Amino acid sequence: MSQSKHDVLNRLRIEDSQLIIAGRPAALAAETAGGTPCYVYDRQQLTARAKQLKQQLPAKIKLHYAIKANPMPAVVDHMATLVSGLDVASQQEMLVALSSGMQPENISFAGPAKSEQEIRAAIAAGITLNVESELEYERAINQGDDLGIKPNIAFRVNPDFELKASGMKMAGGPKQFGIDAEQLPLILNNFDNNKAVFKGFHIFAGSQNLKAEALVEAHTKTFALAAKLAEHAPSPLTHLNIGGGLGIPYFPGETALDLNPVSSNLDKLLSELPSSLKNAEIVMELGRFLVGEAGYYICQVTDKKTSRDQIFLMTNGGLHHHLSNSGNFGQVIRKNYPVVLGNKVNTDENNYETVEIVGPLCTPLDIIGAKLTLPKAEIGDYVVVLQSGAYGATASPQNFLGHPQLKEILL
Repeated sequence: MSQSKHDVLNRLRIEDSQLIIAGRPAALAAETAGGTPCYVYDRQQLTARAKQLKQQLPAKIKLHYAIKANPMPAVVDHMATLVSGLDVASQQEMLVALSSGMQPENISFAGPAKSEQEIRAAIAAGITLNVESELEYERAINQGDDLGIKPNIAFRVNPDFELKASGMKMAGGPKQFGIDAEQLPLILNNFDNNKAVFKGFHIFAGSQNLKAEALVEAHTKTFALAAKLAEHAPSPLTHLNIGGGLGIPYFPGETALDLNPVSSNLDKLLSELPSSLKNAEIVMELGRFLVGEAGYYICQVTDKKTSRDQIFLMTNGGLHHHLSNSGNFGQVIRKNYPVVLGNKVNTDENNYETVEIVGPLCTPLDIIGAKLTLPKAEIGDYVVVLQSGAYGATASPQNFLGHPQLKEILL
């Protein structure tokens, strides 16, 4: 499959056939990180994406960064300067968020099976708990009583609709996430303002969506559901997290999300807010969309061999560093992320060959790129997987088979 099939390649900065990452040729970026395999994250790209979103979305929408997409402390510290809040999914992520300097009142914690220790730590820190079950709410009340602190509570809602065409559906039907919308009124009616501070709702329907019409429909239903639930709230909402879901293109034939219809619909919804929602901070929680395109996974060709007329490029990287790129992180039918040879981009097309790029692991699942048409490679060439800023290092089994750990750097 030719690399030209990926629209993503059209936005790359190329100089003398060298891929430029954070102002440096890919080879020098990797050397700066301490060698390969490594992830390199581009600070300027992170900044540009956040600024773009702020310009395109209504001013009332507050951006939060979902740390789970990329919890590298340097990345989180930088993102904390660009967004209004941080969202975490574990106590460890909470510590990274607090260390960034983000104020506790602008940090929230979602997760479907929080331990009592995590709940206690979140209450002690003063962040908002997105409660995901009735028992979790009771535990938060009990831990707050024990600490002498009223916990900040928002309820994560499992709505009765899904985000259509999303890469990962997280709502609509039986789900481990949140409390079913029809169960919440009773819980809200019995909420004790003397024991906890009611903040609002977290309504997250799905992720990795490239269809503007699907996001428009989900947002419209989200605001309607929030207004309906607000009728049972113990006090006016001060916080409404409408989730994220904005996707980025990974595979051949995919195109970037058109934000204009999404933004226009949000403008309309915000202009028609019922009184119960007018004083709420409206949060859009994004991870992949903010950081995904700013990351590059770099490894090197260590061997080249032919097996029954198929050329294999062997590398020092693989699924233990980049599980999602290997296809083993949710893909039903494996498709290639965009891949280039960082030191041989846009070279003479008469000097191309079709290759399988694989890693050093003793498993046939260790695939970096299948049937890729690339410039003829040599030992030492740099293989760069684009769109690698989200769900990379920490979403991968780095200890699998005991290979060396990779490096990460923000430049």
